[in-house]
Amino acid sequence: MATGVFSVHAGRFLGRIFSPMQTIERQMAAARKRFYKNVSISQSNGMYEINLDRRKLKTPMSRLFSVPSEPIAIAVATEWEAQHKEIKMSQMHMTQLCNTAIDNPSKKTPQQIVDDILSFLDTDTICYREESPVELAELEEREWEPLLDWVRQRYDIQLQSSTSIHGPTIPKATKSTLKKHLLHYNHWSLVGVTSLVETLKSVVLSLALMDKHLTVEKAVALARLETEFQIVRWGNVEWAHDMELTDLRARAAASALFIHYNSERVSTKEKAPSWST
Repeated sequence: MATGVFSVHAGRFLGRIFSPMQTIERQMAAARKRFYKNVSISQSNGMYEINLDRRKLKTPMSRLFSVPSEPIAIAVATEWEAQHKEIKMSQMHMTQLCNTAIDNPSKKTPQQIVDDILSFLDTDTICYREESPVELAELEEREWEPLLDWVRQRYDIQLQSSTSIHGPTIPKATKSTLKKHLLHYNHWSLVGVTSLVETLKSVVLSLALMDKHLTVEKAVALARLETEFQIVRWGNVEWAHDMELTDLRARAAASALFIHYNSERVSTKEKAPSWST
């Protein structure tokens, strides 16, 4: 590559976990055969483009694939170089994030994107608590409550947990404060924040990862706390669990890096953030 039965909240629980079969279906989706030999990066007007042999990479909407961050360009080029006989887009998370940022298929403004992100607060994993079994309730209190303490202090907001099936009531002032914070991010970064929140099913976990308060592994583990508890209790299909966990970590890591490298001008020599340590 060149460079230039699970609980009283069963419905909620089932709705927010990643189905192993969904993960498998994503990874086994129809793939195109690799049609290029070489991958390279070129620079034009301060932007970075991906070349597949002599062809310029295009987005799904046929726009020129052009990104503002060299580290992101390198990551995308690496994804294309890593494809073997078939191109598996389901595993090319950086490419997918860039496609979304460039095409903006939903045509949403930054304000609309932030509103969508904050809508996850109403069903935030960290704010929903179980009352039974007692072991799970104690586990959630021990693992999740310190994170709520952190986000309240970090952003000077009010945010409580709830055992009600309807979830906690989120103060308008809390959403307003977080909205002001998120609107400091540019469009590209907000695409990454959206992906991260959708992956972790939590604004709180996403903010903690973005602030480097958590590593990717810890954030994913906390997002899957109830899932892993039920797996230990009831068992699971081991290979499907491993595939699902790997996919979740990869998506979270890609999203976090996408936010970081699009939030500030960084050189390729800068040490990567230590989310994975």
